[in-house]
Amino acid sequence: MVSTRARAVGDDAEKRALRFLVAHGLRPITRNYRCRLGEIDLIMQDGNCLVFIEVRYRRKNPYANAALSVDRRKQQKLLRAAAMYVSGKRFRNPPKMRFDIIGIDRDECSGLQVSWLKDAFRPD
Repeated sequence: MVSTRARAVGDDAEKRALRFLVAHGLRPITRNYRCRLGEIDLIMQDGNCLVFIEVRYRRKNPYANAALSVDRRKQQKLLRAAAMYVSGKRFRNPPKMRFDIIGIDRDECSGLQVSWLKDAFRPD
């Protein structure tokens, strides 16, 4: 069970990521899409591409950043959830899709740092 504080921190991180992506020209489609196969934090449109986005927040770690914390297992869950989303929308033509990761790292000295990994992974 996720604590109320952790949920609030995650919600704030998703809002920051959403503002960041909108400022970079993406258009919001859905936030917190959930299905039996998993959850997708943000679904956005980038031109003719449907973008599925995982948002990660971490306190600054000198050995790794938040964006690099999405492991193979999480990638597979995101891929399955995205397939469920697309199948439920019944697009006339299959959309071009991309999987991005937004990492938000909190550093005590410099504050928040946002990193954006476009096309972070692809289906096998």
